[in-house]
Amino acid sequence: MTAVQTAPPRTGGVRALWAGNPFAVVQRGLIAARSSSWAIVLSGFFEPVFYLASMGIGLGSLIGEVQTSQGGEVPYAAFIAPALLTVSAMNGAIYDSTWNVFFKLNYGKLYEGMLATSLGPLDVALGEILYALLRGLLYATGFMLIMQLLGLNLAPTAILALPAVLLVAFGFASLGMAITSYMKTFQHMDWINFVLLPMFLFSATLYPIDIYPAWIQSVIMAFPLWHGVELVRGLTTGALSVGMLWHVLYYVVMIGIGLVFTTRRLRALFLD
Repeated sequence: MTAVQTAPPRTGGVRALWAGNPFAVVQRGLIAARSSSWAIVLSGFFEPVFYLASMGIGLGSLIGEVQTSQGGEVPYAAFIAPALLTVSAMNGAIYDSTWNVFFKLNYGKLYEGMLATSLGPLDVALGEILYALLRGLLYATGFMLIMQLLGLNLAPTAILALPAVLLVAFGFASLGMAITSYMKTFQHMDWINFVLLPMFLFSATLYPIDIYPAWIQSVIMAFPLWHGVELVRGLTTGALSVGMLWHVLYYVVMIGIGLVFTTRRLRALFLD
């Protein structure tokens, strides 16, 4: 007679949410990525590179220097490069935590299978978010190398921009997955681009925020991308201040909210 192994019962509390094995989800994602179209994956990396080449180098030769929010003067290419680095990490994290999660949730039915094992909803949420971070790290590292080759890293603290963009990617991935768990049709997914595009254009990415009236600046400062851009720009230009800790705190709160909502949503969909 063959013994049938079943998942241990969930007894409530933390044990019902967490089995301590989110890397099983990451490992599954890496194995599935072997069959992915790498041309599509790499397209997300080249988009900010093209912006840097056309606007940073091309238009930058006409603009000259730009004043940062800390009051320093930097070449235009060095002004927009950290912003594009942040956007690159955001794009990588958002793609995997929204479109991929949407398909797995509504069509692939993968999470039902995962949660039928010993994995809890927090394992699945954290595993998917960590997997999304890998793409963000890949994009950010490649873009950082291009910045270094072009002399756009103006201070030794630029090396800290890599963990900073990982924090940014973590924030967007966790919140992106939480929001995606509520979406039911492909038409709903269009709202993601509807939000991301204006956030990219207005978050002090291509020009200083102080060209706007004060009330518009307040709206922009509520955008998560603005906090990421200011944090990374301060590190790559060497204009450090205690106020940068607020940007870090913004993303820590964003990550916490995203994880809590995603975990509760997965539990409500598949376990309760």
